Amino acid sequence: MAEEPPSPTRQPETVAPIVNPRPVDAARGAAWWSEGWRLFTPAVGPWILIVVVGLVLNLILAFIPILGSIASHLLFPILVGGLMLGCRAIDRGEPLTISHLFAGFGPRAGSLLIVALIYIAAAIAITIFVVALLFVFFGAAVLSQLWSRPDSISDGAVVGGVVLAVLVGMLLFLLFYLPLAMAVWFAPALVVLQGAEPWAAMKLSFIGCVRNIVPFLIYGVVGIALAIVATIPLLLGWLVLGPVTVASVYASYCDIFEPPAAVNVASV
Repeated sequence: MAEEPPSPTRQPETVAPIVNPRPVDAARGAAWWSEGWRLFTPAVGPWILIVVVGLVLNLILAFIPILGSIASHLLFPILVGGLMLGCRAIDRGEPLTISHLFAGFGPRAGSLLIVALIYIAAAIAITIFVVALLFVFFGAAVLSQLWSRPDSISDGAVVGGVVLAVLVGMLLFLLFYLPLAMAVWFAPALVVLQGAEPWAAMKLSFIGCVRNIVPFLIYGVVGIALAIVATIPLLLGWLVLGPVTVASVYASYCDIFEPPAAVNVASV
């Protein structure tokens, strides 16, 4: 009797997470994009359908005040986890289906939800901390102008203070947010593909990013260029760049966290 093919929502066999993520060559940062394209081309239709469904879901949540934003952040790691399973399916020669978008709602959904909760709590803590620092640096008088009407700010010194406060606040937020982004970058993939626990997955993700700063810088530069090109034709290019980006995250995860023979990620 032929063996039943695996269901898209079925979790793959898990292995112990790799404790020491590998550093890779700088050129791999650009190669992740080409490998993302390789994973996109066998299933163009399903990928675009997944993008459309995901966009509609986010638009619906956007119309729900406060709760919609919270739900969107809670769902994000779960949906990404499902897409990592979809990328693994393509990499194994299996079909990608719309059900992969929701494949994260399985045995590992609880762990993915914990990752989301840690992320939300950390992001809120960072925001409060940055506002507190701005209060110390600039005082309540200047900060109160951030919530004032533009025509009520007439003093040039106050305007300068407000602009400086905004710039410093943005820089401080990015400085503290970057480590958090690094901690969640690979976390969904580690949870669903390696069976890592939430905190361990975030720790491994952070270490993996730190050990590959140069490849990620190249990856980011290429990504910015691709984003500009994708945005020009009325944002329609994102129907392609969105899936390729997701697939590139999977490709970088395979490069850094899995043995070369574990998956069929071709070298470029």
